[in-house]
Amino acid sequence: MKLPSGAHFSQSWRIHELTRDFRLEDVWALPTPGGPGDFSRLIRMVTSFDDAPRRFSATGLLFGIRKILGNLLGWDEDGDDPMRPSLRQRLPEDLRDSPSAVTPAMGFTPLYQLDDEWAAELINRTVHGVIHLGWVPSENGGYRGQMAILVKPNGPLGRGYMAAIMPFRYLIVYPQMLKQIGRKWLSQHADRT
Repeated sequence: MKLPSGAHFSQSWRIHELTRDFRLEDVWALPTPGGPGDFSRLIRMVTSFDDAPRRFSATGLLFGIRKILGNLLGWDEDGDDPMRPSLRQRLPEDLRDSPSAVTPAMGFTPLYQLDDEWAAELINRTVHGVIHLGWVPSENGGYRGQMAILVKPNGPLGRGYMAAIMPFRYLIVYPQMLKQIGRKWLSQHADRT
């Protein structure tokens, strides 16, 4: 379920220190009911998504098209240049020492992991993006995951790119992703009980 931006900004996340010049694109409540100790399971699950199951889905098709266009147009060339520095350079000492755990798919690089917060970044010629996962108290007394997407478009190309993909994100990518996360979370929960 899409959440208002206040759901992200009202939390005392460490990501706020690093992304003051980023725009909050989306905040989502994840269908991942759990207890206080389940956040590491959410991180492992989200970062272990394999591209294979998506290949024959609408989302898989969109990511495939994006990958082809990115290769043809040079959008995905190494994003590590002085004009687009990594957020790793902004990490305070205590976050530099935090385990970054696992590497997520689709080009994201982990930044840090805490007991209730995890972040990774993607830098290319279109955008500097951050995926942020948090573990928040839910209405029923338990906990659930929350995902935020923060972006800093790289010039006119990045702004045009973000505008062009907006309908696809809301109509196809996010709904399919949230369903997949919910199914995987519930199947893992069933396996544990």
